[in-house]
Amino acid sequence: MKKEQSKPIKVLTFGEALYDIIKGSAHLGGAPLNLAAHLAKLGAKPAVISAVGRDELGKILLSRAQAMGVDTSYILIDEKRPTGTVTVELKAEGIPVFTINEGVAWDAITPDERKFEALEAEEWDVFCFGTLAQRSEENRKTLKRLLSEIKAKHFFYDVNLRAGFYRKEWILSSLEHCTILKMNEEEAATISGMLFGTIYACKTLCRLLTDRYPKISVICITKGPEGAAVYQDGVYEEIKTTPVEVADTVGAGDAFSAGFLYTYLSGYGVSKAASIACILGTYVASKPGAVPEYSEELMKELGVLE
Repeated sequence: MKKEQSKPIKVLTFGEALYDIIKGSAHLGGAPLNLAAHLAKLGAKPAVISAVGRDELGKILLSRAQAMGVDTSYILIDEKRPTGTVTVELKAEGIPVFTINEGVAWDAITPDERKFEALEAEEWDVFCFGTLAQRSEENRKTLKRLLSEIKAKHFFYDVNLRAGFYRKEWILSSLEHCTILKMNEEEAATISGMLFGTIYACKTLCRLLTDRYPKISVICITKGPEGAAVYQDGVYEEIKTTPVEVADTVGAGDAFSAGFLYTYLSGYGVSKAASIACILGTYVASKPGAVPEYSEELMKELGVLE
């Protein structure tokens, strides 16, 4: 996959940076951090706005994120709150059930003026955000300011709903600000019911959403082993994927997002971007943890290697 632009794609992600505890092992996690890590592997230049505690987990998280090529200069160190952790229990077919601890560092992402000025001085290809980090008032305030002041060509909203940690008003506000929307089938049904009082088919929902929110130019809906659907300019297309034996699905959606954004922002169409995204998402579902090493076979399949 040759980039059409000579400059690396600049991505800013906002939200939770944490550890997923899966079968007793700690894996770097949080959708914004997973997304940034995958984008760095693909050749983009990602930065994360988040917060960790002044503790051992926070120190390891920062050093591992840096080693993966993620700019951590906007990850704050919280003197009072611990680094976030999430206990992940795997159900049938590797489907995760999350226990998300509260009162942690990423619940207070409050950059000082100097950091805000540095963020606002940059020009980003895409600014990425989700729903979970909006559970705290401090984060909603920070996000509101970033959405109005950040200079970005695209605003990517990954709905990423977690039970008990979303409100209708946060979703509505996010939909108003985004230009690229990504959700899974279950989230599509939730949003359809929430906004329109009926569970519409994905294709109809895409049309209704883009009618109501004209800023949204692209919608991606992931469908697990069935692949994904992509919608742009009234055209709805389903992309099939090759079935794999699932290890766990943690981070597979973030890998899909990274594959899609990297390909789309490199100048390819949405069909190609969704195909690459499916290959990457499927690969991650077949491996344990959210950001496994990429095999040489995968890199060849993605076309990232010369």
